[in-house]
Amino acid sequence: MPPMTDTPGRLLRLLALLQDARPWPGPRLAATLGVTERTVRRDIDRLRDLGYPVLADRGSGGGYRLTAGTAMPPLLLDDDETVALAVGLRTAATGPVTGVTDSSARALAKLEQVLPPRLRPAVRAYQEATLPLTGPPADTPARVTADVLTTLAAACRDTERLRFHYAPRTGDPAPRHTEPHRLVGDGRRWYLVAWDLDREGWRTFRADRVTRPLRTGVRVPPRTLPAADAAHYVTESIAGQRARHQATLTLHAPLAEATAALLPGTGELTPLDPGRTLLTTGGDALDWLACRIALIDLDYEVHGPPELIALLTRMGRRLTRGTTAPGTAQD
Repeated sequence: MPPMTDTPGRLLRLLALLQDARPWPGPRLAATLGVTERTVRRDIDRLRDLGYPVLADRGSGGGYRLTAGTAMPPLLLDDDETVALAVGLRTAATGPVTGVTDSSARALAKLEQVLPPRLRPAVRAYQEATLPLTGPPADTPARVTADVLTTLAAACRDTERLRFHYAPRTGDPAPRHTEPHRLVGDGRRWYLVAWDLDREGWRTFRADRVTRPLRTGVRVPPRTLPAADAAHYVTESIAGQRARHQATLTLHAPLAEATAALLPGTGELTPLDPGRTLLTTGGDALDWLACRIALIDLDYEVHGPPELIALLTRMGRRLTRGTTAPGTAQD
């Protein structure tokens, strides 16, 4: 490559190279920058004077590399890393983790002051189109690419129709045509709340199951969500309150014990008194809802619906017959 005669630009390029985890031999750095090894050594000294802890490893596999220092010098981030950092700081600044909200908010304010103009629309889209999800986060984090999240957030911000492929729990991904409303995150998973044009109804989509999102360029007036906000809608969807079959149970356990005993997403818990908790749950398939309730390792009473109680009664009799010694089965 042609020699880099601009010293500040060369130092920034050198710093970017040194942020790689592998050591950089002096001759390779010189060839990459188009300068002499002596110039590389002088530039390394300049970086050290600025507070960057550059270590020189000797030997055949050695070279220059950045190490952990006693202070935090300025960082060089690419565009994706900068947007991801801004999103992470915003999540931490509004999240439930004690002791980091104030420092995250200060760091976010500093970062936004120096954001390049080209990155501000992407960060602004996240800020305008996302909401935190209250309640306990999902146990298993789900990975979603920054490109997918950026596209979903921008479509939410601009109320622009969006096409994508969505993978259900079972089966192959299928095309969906939607009007995105908001993104909701719980720290481990992202959910897209959108109007499904093909199914003519509101739906919640897990962002990690979305592939090939395509903005259509068609902007539409925002629809009225049948909930207080998108976060409440996702919470109700996970709890099954918008499912075809609704169920209520009294759990004979205090709220803390009930919360620890149930898997995330089982339903909404409401304390009744110091020793009892009301569980509201639901599901589109009655048999799956019955299985979910049967797996609850607490004493409880099912209050309805009647068809669920009848199904659980039949399941109980069948299980009793299957686990009772021959000749002693009960109806």
